[in-house]
Amino acid sequence: MANPRVSVIVPAFNAEAFLEECLSSLAAQTLEDIEVVCVNDGSTDSTLAIFERYAAADERFTILSKENTGYGDSLNQGIARATGEWVSILESDDFIEPDAYEVMVAAGEKHDVDLVKADFFLAWTLGSYHRRFRWTDECLSGLVWPQCDREVFFRKPSIWSAIYRRSFLEDADVACLPTPGASYQDAGFSFRSFAKAERVFLLDRAFVHYRQDNEASSVNSPAKALCVCDEYAGMLAWLDAHPELGDWLRATTSRMRYDTYLWNYERLAPELRPSFLERMVEDFKAEDEAGISRPELFASGAWRYRRFIEESPELFEVMHERAISDDPGKRKTLEAYYERGGMPFVARAVARSLSDRISR
Repeated sequence: MANPRVSVIVPAFNAEAFLEECLSSLAAQTLEDIEVVCVNDGSTDSTLAIFERYAAADERFTILSKENTGYGDSLNQGIARATGEWVSILESDDFIEPDAYEVMVAAGEKHDVDLVKADFFLAWTLGSYHRRFRWTDECLSGLVWPQCDREVFFRKPSIWSAIYRRSFLEDADVACLPTPGASYQDAGFSFRSFAKAERVFLLDRAFVHYRQDNEASSVNSPAKALCVCDEYAGMLAWLDAHPELGDWLRATTSRMRYDTYLWNYERLAPELRPSFLERMVEDFKAEDEAGISRPELFASGAWRYRRFIEESPELFEVMHERAISDDPGKRKTLEAYYERGGMPFVARAVARSLSDRISR
């Protein structure tokens, strides 16, 4: 197919469980002028056979089959193969509403933007429950300029609920880190897109059903516990290569890193948290020493909390354990502080608690 309106990249590794639902939702798009680039990332299950079945039945489906090199490299190779005016991504366990690309392309062309970003649904297979995420809403929708409307950087990276002008991705040097076996590569792709985009249109509608059933897949993997840290290092390296973008984006990554690191810490298996906390403190301190972090970008109370993590990681660790405990009462909490560091530890915890009350 020559120059379709949209090229949809579907990266897949051992994705047989939900892949047919994903591909069927693409075949049913009301905008028929699309191509679907199916990237088989060295799957060992029936993923390739499913791709082949759809490609045999519908000439809009093409297959790129390669060795297992990971999500980021799959996206990069898929985008390089794309020929459409617009590029989109749909993950292999998700599916999309029938009019998604028709609506998004119409918005992109009407407003002459670099990318169109839409909301999405959180979806659970068990019980067929779907809930709108509210990435876009009445407060953040319509035509925006990321250099001014910086809230777009602080919302969940969700690169698969958007379309991107292919020429923009090429000219702006927007791609994923190709690190094999890595995770969170959508964070860097999202950051680069908004950093380079001059015009963005945010649609206050949801199209993609983002499956939650397997969301903890990388939470228990020691090899992936620090992948999010590598992703932020990659953002800073990319900024080094694009000095024309200005220092405000470095400060933006500091706020983004804080939000993401806390989110990742919550999701990690308990045995992986200590090593991640050590890296979190190290990275926060490095930002401070480099003059990157700026208090004014942080939400109310978040800057003080970030400093608390830097200065008292042991207290933070116990505080977090108590917050998620089945019995987070005061007596049990004080006992936990005492067991960890004796009376000096208890005194520091009480002093911080009093300081928080006074500053409110």
